[in-house]
Amino acid sequence: MGISLVAAATTTEPIAVLDGRGWFCPSVAWEAGITPERLIVIRCSDRGLWPKVAATLLEGFVAVYAEVPRYVPDQALRRLGAIARSRRSGIVLRSMGGDLPAGLLHLRIEGVAVRWDGADSGHGRLERRAVSVRASGKGAWGAERYLEVIGDGANAVHLVPGLAPAAAGRAVG
Repeated sequence: MGISLVAAATTTEPIAVLDGRGWFCPSVAWEAGITPERLIVIRCSDRGLWPKVAATLLEGFVAVYAEVPRYVPDQALRRLGAIARSRRSGIVLRSMGGDLPAGLLHLRIEGVAVRWDGADSGHGRLERRAVSVRASGKGAWGAERYLEVIGDGANAVHLVPGLAPAAAGRAVG
């Protein structure tokens, strides 16, 4: 889902993926609509070197998808946010453990549940996947919102606002 947030930028410019684990699969980007000619994948898992690599990518690309290794200093992440704003670049940060600093994020998206439709008792064909997510932060206008993202694996994902189940809370009264 994160890579699809930067896919729109590839209509005019290439994008960079900063792979912190060595697991990024280019076919995921291609399925999100990114053409192979416009995808650059850089692998860097060294948390000391990672902030410099990410800053360099923001200097040269219109959009960057970056997996943030554990224990990258908050100061380095805030600096990346400032670079992205000054260059008018987009950056999607995916934490590989730990929280990202408050005030940096425009939108935080957290997976709540996944539902697969089509296969029953291990038989049949998977027809679609629905992912329920919780969105919060400045990009959600300060409110926590629940969304459902639906995809059939062949087309672009569809965002269905307000249909995901709300988190359980306490009854009042």
